Amino acid sequence: MPRKTYTDEFRRHLVALVLEGRTPEQLAREYEPAAKTIRDWVRDAKASELPEEDKDKRLRELEAENARLREERDILKKAAAWFAAESVSTPKRGSRS
Repeated sequence: MPRKTYTDEFRRHLVALVLEGRTPEQLAREYEPAAKTIRDWVRDAKASELPEEDKDKRLRELEAENARLREERDILKKAAAWFAAESVSTPKRGSRS
């Protein structure tokens, strides 16, 4: 089944209704698009309204967070490998084998 496409005018209209206080769920019942689709349109509309400097700042923040999360992941991988090696090489107490 081909994917349904909506005009930019229709999208802007639904986004405006959400910004006026209607919920995506209400609009999904009244119009055809799913609530998630409408929420995505609202998110995209808000993101496109951000000034360029705010976008750049947000991008830098996300890149820094990404780097920190990668570093934490790498540390956890090394710790997991170390604990796995320790649990194999160290006999359990009270074990007679």
